[in-house]
Amino acid sequence: MAQVVLENIYKSFPLRPGEQEKEANTAAESVSPIAERPASNSVLRRINLTVEDGEFMVLVGPSGCGKSTLLRSIAGLEVLTAGNIWVGDRLVNDLPPKDRDIAMVFQNYALYPHLTVYDNLAFGLRRSEREKEEGRRKKEEGRRKKEEGKGKKEEGRGKIQGEEGNIQKIEKIRNKVEEVINNLPSHSFKNHLIYPLFEDFLGGATRKLPPGLRYLSEREKAVGKRVREVAELLQIESLLNRLPKQLSGGQKQRVALGRAMARNPEVFLMDEPLSNLDAKLRAETRSQIVQLQRQLGTTTIYVTHDQTEAMTMGDRIAIMKVGQIQQVARPLELYNKPANLFVAEFIGSPPMNFLSVEFSAPLLISHPQFRFTLPDIWAKSLQQYDGRGLILGIRPEHLSINPPATKNLSVQVEIVEALGHETYLGVCLTDAPAVRMQVRVPPERSIRVGEELWLAIAHDKIHLFDPDTELAIFPR
Repeated sequence: MAQVVLENIYKSFPLRPGEQEKEANTAAESVSPIAERPASNSVLRRINLTVEDGEFMVLVGPSGCGKSTLLRSIAGLEVLTAGNIWVGDRLVNDLPPKDRDIAMVFQNYALYPHLTVYDNLAFGLRRSEREKEEGRRKKEEGRRKKEEGKGKKEEGRGKIQGEEGNIQKIEKIRNKVEEVINNLPSHSFKNHLIYPLFEDFLGGATRKLPPGLRYLSEREKAVGKRVREVAELLQIESLLNRLPKQLSGGQKQRVALGRAMARNPEVFLMDEPLSNLDAKLRAETRSQIVQLQRQLGTTTIYVTHDQTEAMTMGDRIAIMKVGQIQQVARPLELYNKPANLFVAEFIGSPPMNFLSVEFSAPLLISHPQFRFTLPDIWAKSLQQYDGRGLILGIRPEHLSINPPATKNLSVQVEIVEALGHETYLGVCLTDAPAVRMQVRVPPERSIRVGEELWLAIAHDKIHLFDPDTELAIFPR
């Protein structure tokens, strides 16, 4: 397991013919510290993020915000324009994907259609074992050549001029040749080179035979043990002999997840792995992934556009917009203390309602349809906003049906969505039909379309934002 650190990440793509540069690229705040190419679109800007060892970090944001590009950059599938990526104590910018010790689960599963579930799970393990064997072989070959080179160097240094020297040199060469010939049958290089090839041949030739007749090398036995451990963990032992086309969407997803787990990497990367599943299966698989991650303790970075997934799965959540991180925090902190207008609107279902209001010192909030006094904790934070406009945010669950009053809103019901355990209302302000809001009410209350209601605002649950910067204002 390892910590992942992203330092000042930038990523740009060249413009296609006829494509216009994004507006965000021309903003002063988005200019890279390195020289920007005039014909490029920047999709990641100033990304600084630390994912702790064993943490489940979720990257969430609307489509096109750069979250998948960031994930692919960590995996090594995209080349950075600027910045550094650290996995543990290793700088991995220049390492190919296979050397980063990172496993990625893709949105489209990416299973090999001609291989069984067993072979899909074992594919990465077999490949890594072969690479280890190849590395050991090359190391042994290099050591052997180095020793031979030293011998030749020593012979050169001991070279004796004249006829007597030549005789001694010939004698030394004869002795060396005899030594090599005598030791050749037990030479370690010969064993490392020939024996694995022989095992691979036998294993491939007998793979389709009944289990009792197959040849299994020690390496293949280790692979099989790991595959069965992962299959048992994911409850797919009965699927090991099936092809991907014989699996359901949820089963394919578990196989893709198992293939990543089998390698026991330092980091898991998951790019919207549940987007192809139906709602019920998505909820089940979501809980399975969280349980597995906690059981394995592997550092995980998970990408999604679904804020419900983000809130229920992540230890922390990083919210992205147009290539920049807006806020990184725990789920309930994002819900209760959004850093800006975008985060407030993105987190929560249904989303937060917003109204333009006027503030008058010391604590009066005014709107054409209502007015009320804020709690005292707002006094210091709002001193500079006396006589200015603010944006008031209130979540649907913090509005309630109440009798008419000066501090309440008069609304007309346009939509009723009865879900059984709760009811969502789409309403508009009576005197301003263009201003629409959403309300969550108990299911016991029977409400009809066209009905007029008065809504009370929970004053201790409101959020206020600066209309110019869109940053949140917090009470002190």
